[in-house]
Amino acid sequence: MACPPRSDELIFFVNGKKVIERCADPEELLLNYLRKCLRLTGTKYGCGIGGCGACTVMVSTYNPDSKKIRHFPANSCLLPLCSLYGAAVTTVEGVGNTRTKLHPIQRRLAKCHGSQCGFCTPGMVMSMYSLLRNHPEPTMEQISAALDGNLCRCTGYRPIIDSFSAFAQESCPLSGSGKCCLDQEDEKRREKEEDLAPEPKRGDRMCSGLCQPEDFQPRDPTQDYIFPPELMRIAEESKQRTLVFIGERTTWISPVALQELLGLKAKYPMAPLVVGNTSIGLDVKKLGIWYPVILHPARVPDLHVVYRTHNGIVIGAATHLAQLRDILLNVVPELPAEKTKIYRTLLKQLRTLAGEQIRNLASLGGHIVSRGSPWDLNPVLAAGKAILNLASTGRRRQIPLNGEFLARLPEADLFPEEVIVSVFIPFSKKDEFVSAFRQAERRKNALSVTNSAMQVRFHPGTDVIEGLTILYGGIGCTTVSAPDTSQKLRGRKWDEQMLDEACRLILEEIQLSPSAVGGKVEYRRTLLVSFFFRFYLEVLQGLKCMYPSKYPDLPKEILSAMGEFHDHPPRGVQEYQDVNPQQPPQDPVGRPVMHESGLKHATGEAIYTDDIGPIDGQLYMAPVTSTRAHAKILSTDYSEALETPGVVAVVTAADIPGENGDEHEHVFAEDEVIYVGHIICGVVAETYEIAKEATKKVKIVYEDLEPILTIQDAIQHNSYFGEEKKVEKGNVEEAFRTVDRIIEGENRVGGQIHFYMETQCSVVIPRQEDNEVDIYVSTQDASHVQATVATTLDIQSNRIRCHTTRVGGGFGGKIIISSFLAAATAVAAHKTGCPVRFVLERDDDMFICGGRHPFWGKYKVGFMNDGTIRAVDLEYYVNAGCTKDESIWVIEWVVMNSPNAYDIPNFRCRGRACKTNLPSNTAFRGFGFPQSALIAEVWVSAVADKLGLPHDKVREMNLSKTVILTPFKEEVDATNLGVCWKECLERSDYYSRRKAIEQFNKQNYWKKKGIAIVPMFFPVGFSSTFYHQAAALVNIYLDGSVLVLCGGCELGQGLYTKVLQVASHELKIPLSYIHIFERSTVPIPNAISTAGSTATEVNCKAVQNACRTLRKRLEPAIKENPEGKWEDWIKKAFEESINLSATGFFKGYYAHIDWETGEGHAIPYFVFGAGCSEVEVDCLTGDHKNLQTDIVMDACYSINPGVDIGQIEGGFIQGLGLFTQEEIKFSPEGEQYTRGPDTYKIPAVCDVPELFRIYLLPNTRNPLAIYSSKSMGEAGLFLAASVFFAIKDAVAAARKQRGLNAVFTLDSPLNVARIRMACADHFTEMIPKDEPGTFKPWAIDIN
Repeated sequence: MACPPRSDELIFFVNGKKVIERCADPEELLLNYLRKCLRLTGTKYGCGIGGCGACTVMVSTYNPDSKKIRHFPANSCLLPLCSLYGAAVTTVEGVGNTRTKLHPIQRRLAKCHGSQCGFCTPGMVMSMYSLLRNHPEPTMEQISAALDGNLCRCTGYRPIIDSFSAFAQESCPLSGSGKCCLDQEDEKRREKEEDLAPEPKRGDRMCSGLCQPEDFQPRDPTQDYIFPPELMRIAEESKQRTLVFIGERTTWISPVALQELLGLKAKYPMAPLVVGNTSIGLDVKKLGIWYPVILHPARVPDLHVVYRTHNGIVIGAATHLAQLRDILLNVVPELPAEKTKIYRTLLKQLRTLAGEQIRNLASLGGHIVSRGSPWDLNPVLAAGKAILNLASTGRRRQIPLNGEFLARLPEADLFPEEVIVSVFIPFSKKDEFVSAFRQAERRKNALSVTNSAMQVRFHPGTDVIEGLTILYGGIGCTTVSAPDTSQKLRGRKWDEQMLDEACRLILEEIQLSPSAVGGKVEYRRTLLVSFFFRFYLEVLQGLKCMYPSKYPDLPKEILSAMGEFHDHPPRGVQEYQDVNPQQPPQDPVGRPVMHESGLKHATGEAIYTDDIGPIDGQLYMAPVTSTRAHAKILSTDYSEALETPGVVAVVTAADIPGENGDEHEHVFAEDEVIYVGHIICGVVAETYEIAKEATKKVKIVYEDLEPILTIQDAIQHNSYFGEEKKVEKGNVEEAFRTVDRIIEGENRVGGQIHFYMETQCSVVIPRQEDNEVDIYVSTQDASHVQATVATTLDIQSNRIRCHTTRVGGGFGGKIIISSFLAAATAVAAHKTGCPVRFVLERDDDMFICGGRHPFWGKYKVGFMNDGTIRAVDLEYYVNAGCTKDESIWVIEWVVMNSPNAYDIPNFRCRGRACKTNLPSNTAFRGFGFPQSALIAEVWVSAVADKLGLPHDKVREMNLSKTVILTPFKEEVDATNLGVCWKECLERSDYYSRRKAIEQFNKQNYWKKKGIAIVPMFFPVGFSSTFYHQAAALVNIYLDGSVLVLCGGCELGQGLYTKVLQVASHELKIPLSYIHIFERSTVPIPNAISTAGSTATEVNCKAVQNACRTLRKRLEPAIKENPEGKWEDWIKKAFEESINLSATGFFKGYYAHIDWETGEGHAIPYFVFGAGCSEVEVDCLTGDHKNLQTDIVMDACYSINPGVDIGQIEGGFIQGLGLFTQEEIKFSPEGEQYTRGPDTYKIPAVCDVPELFRIYLLPNTRNPLAIYSSKSMGEAGLFLAASVFFAIKDAVAAARKQRGLNAVFTLDSPLNVARIRMACADHFTEMIPKDEPGTFKPWAIDIN
């Protein structure tokens, strides 16, 4: 495209290199430019809305007035390219690389196992790098805060914090010595090879920690890019020059003077002012809003002013929120405390507002004028009586930032031509108190469910109210105030009578519809009065401090209502058995070897599917999805979409030359859609942006059919997949007649979205001859992709080459659906004859692809008065969604493993998979076990509650202890389960801590602690032998190097790392000799999906088989020259015509089950474990804090303790999300609301237990698996149930103190709303209640 004559050149630097963009597009974002134009693919697309941190870069700017350089992290997915004029951008590639020099951040992160799938790792590196550029020796609090905006779905965060803690002066015992306790030096050990490869043995010593002290290269500041002097000159020269960038649709204008800005605003009154693009960018992304003109006022000095007046501070509207924080941190210590109450309140809210990247982009003025209801600062500014300084052409005025302004009342709002120049924030006064509160689904980087700010002013020297301001966010579409309540309370004394009256008035004045957007209506109503109660106490405490003799001390138990949780950086301890001291140092088996791609993850050099460079003629596809849950398609009209310039084709089911999927699931919908998100067609265009825009022009006419959405709907309509599954042992009916007591109940476990950091993506390249196709795909099952594409295109599988180098997280979500998405891409490539790239955006990924099955369970339990359980009868249902997928296997797994760790003599479980019109739910880490086992713990704890016995005692007396018979008649030796249980009790100091917790709970009415310990009896593998088969190919080249190929996909679980360790051990050569190639269907056909925990060990078995074959072939050469080198033996073997290539195969573990009888040897082996967690609960808000977790796991001989402990920790944190915060929301029409990190909250750094300890049980064996190991990929997830029951323990303490029933039900996820409402009190009693069925809810309960 020819550039308009008035468009300026955009000049900036990236990684020290000058970039001149002569046709800068105002709609272009930095992320896309880096990846598509500069081919810097280390910066990742994770969500597109600034919520995950995968796209983090460091931006450096120079202020020509202050002569200062500012370095800050930023979300490149939100950053407009045109805003970067004169800036220097550093991406992960610019920090360090494996070819020249690594940065200590990268080296430590990789070596301390802080990377698994690696997709989030570049963002983590850039957040930490930005911090170090500003604070070379940061505090641990600064390190944790720097990661507020970064999400990781794999590691559990602990190793990331550990690796970065080495930079904190107070955390490293070797700091200043040129050494670090968390780093290791690279060494190549090439000791002489041994003749034999004996089975590895363990030593007697236990190791603590996964990184050992070694010398390391200290951080070298000269390695960092200096700010380019040329940009300083440009900044000086452009101070007086307006910049204009003109794109096809949008013009970007960056003025340099206030009057110029005002003139532009008068000319373009509807043009938004964009500083950080954190609000407008979301409008464009999520709402599709288009702006013909954008004004960028960041270069206007008047908008950056900061100065004090006699009664407050004036802060420019373009000041970034991180700068506001720094300003206030400097101001507060310099002023008397009575003047800084508003500023301290703002700082409190800033600590939890968004992540550091957003805080560095968002501006104060943008935050104010966008007026989002959940925004946390606006209520504080309104309560603090802030004043907005406005300007327009020829006019300046001031307006109060008050409730009317926040409610967008016309008489209190800005005029279209006005801009906010600055904000005046007054000093607080002696007899004035200001407080703010917020509660979110996650403590940091999450929008508030409800927030509040309150201000009271007393007549001097009294507690008589002179003025009162009450504001709430998250209640309506705007911030709301309570002026009537405030007016009626003036002149009242600050006492309990006033409190009661205030709560009543607030609930009368602020009404929340039972159908309110966001749901949790009764909880949000409760927060209205809970927050005011907390404010009431804080003010009383403040009055006591001001006038000690006039006011009594608050009772200690009431003081617990004050204050919110403060996060402390998590600490971890990892203990595992060391290798035998006689094991050769070069033998890596049993050692915590770094992830084989760890360094590449940390440098951005690791290539994922969408990182593959553009192919000649490449096209892009965007999906058109159903807007109905269940409907017939009456007609489709693609004409307008096809007329769009750049659109090449629309691909539908009619274009499929072969089969449209299979009998269960289609590639494209044909005559009927069966869920909201069902792919109807794909628009193929020259760019993704064109394709995406054209999807809006496809017209589809539906005829609605009745949808089935919930489990109850499915039961009512007899809508199921497959037959009922049942296991039974003993005589259940007879046992119920002989027990002392019987209880019945039910429980629900919500679903879970995979939220792998890399979304679904595939690239299909049609070849010119023989109908050959190359597919690059992010999948857990390349063979299934190959087979699905073959049947879809009606060609043989031998023409299709499927490649998977690595996957940015899968967790079961890339087994089935990835095949159908790749098939859709292949149809597009077939129709157009061009390569096609199909990458789902985060919101599309989350509502096209299903997740973990929502679960409903009913139980009937018969037990004796001493707590012994004699009979259990269970009825379980899962919400499978719209297709069969793997749901029948999931319900089989649920039923088979429903007792968890308990040996119940008379036991029956029945289960069904419900067919509904929701996205098709699929495999997810744990495969139904977490839901089933959680409910097992529910009915065991219900027995304890009924009898008034300690939960741990009832669990222990019913625990499987020796050789037991499962309900499907498989014999299992559970001895080590009891060992894990006792070890966990001892290592966690369970009984002493329980006594301390009981004492704490007696002294604190509004804060309660809880502790719980749960056992685990986790099944590993599949119930069919052939699902455990694996194949490998090992080639030795003449230079002695070795290439390994296997049928497993590297998902971040360390499969390739362990395979390399096995090859090194078996061939008795160093790891440096061995390379592993991508998963490809060419050398390894017909491989089983990488799933079920066993993929790593069975592929290791296949590699072991191949290596032993090769080693045996080499024996003659070794015997002939026993003192020779590896290379000598290879040369000799070649000269003797010995085949240096070998295949390996593992048939699989024996497994089967007969569902006619419900009997079989269905599970190869079990992982035993126990977890103990302690929490603290805020009964006033429902918030909770994870204080400590101890996990003991029977890992047997760990091939790689670093990998295995990482899997345990990562699984645990994922389970923490499942059981305590991740919640999928659907409308009554079946549309999914939770489609991004803004609405769906996975755990973050703030959720990691403050003390997180892992202990691998020593001296145990598993003769079935390679080297007597066990798989740890999934087992750790369930142990997060210990947090669920610790919370329930704390809630029970609160209920007991309030005189409430000790037997109560809590469903999962146990989020803030459920916790708060279970801690029932007079506040929950006073709120209005809505009768179910009298209103249409915003969201439905699909379980």
